[in-house]
Amino acid sequence: MDISSYVLLSHEQALRRRLDVVANNMANVSTAGFRREQPVFHEYVERGREGMTEAARDVSFVLDYGAVHDTTPGAFQATGNPLDVMVDGPGYLAVEAPGGGTAYTRAGLLRVLESGELATSTGQRVLGEGGQSIAVPADQASQLRISDDGTLMGPQGPIGRLTVTVFENEASVAPRGDGLLAGEGGRELAAAETRLRSGGIEASNVQPIVETTAMIEILRSYQTSQRMADGINDMRKRAIERLGRVD
Repeated sequence: MDISSYVLLSHEQALRRRLDVVANNMANVSTAGFRREQPVFHEYVERGREGMTEAARDVSFVLDYGAVHDTTPGAFQATGNPLDVMVDGPGYLAVEAPGGGTAYTRAGLLRVLESGELATSTGQRVLGEGGQSIAVPADQASQLRISDDGTLMGPQGPIGRLTVTVFENEASVAPRGDGLLAGEGGRELAAAETRLRSGGIEASNVQPIVETTAMIEILRSYQTSQRMADGINDMRKRAIERLGRVD
């Protein structure tokens, strides 16, 4: 395989990575709090030993550098549930991850467990100040509301406060594979810095038209790459045929 085939293979691997990311975005168009991902690629230039000129010795490959989140907030989607919240601004709600540890989410679909603890719709306990779960007295579970600063209020006063964690480097926040996010080096916002909107959730910021357009562009790029590969193969075959006719 010559160097041109390796370059095309590198390009097609990058296209496959882009397609995987776009397909995942489309699959989560209705997922609360989901933020679309964008792949990041870097150019890798290899210095070859042979070439007609100095410039011809440089060969450019595509390296998959990972993916970053689009931090554009999704629209507020009213649910009528006073326990549902949307993080109005940067940051994530902290929850107890399956198996232990802390995970993060922007999906503010909340409920009270039978044990009396505030949790997400999938059962992960919401962590409040100091990383502690929020316990709700049984006689107040049906009369709860959440204020703008994250304070969980009952008929007899404050019960606890939901905290919002922000990360200086959003690239450090990555999907865990279970609908939650993992992150390190986060900082809990104080009550004065926190802003939540209750009575609804944040919708996904995925735009189906944008993702569909991206899929079409990826397909066309792949077709172009295949035509280039076919052209290189035809050129190689003709060269071999001509060499075979040489006496």
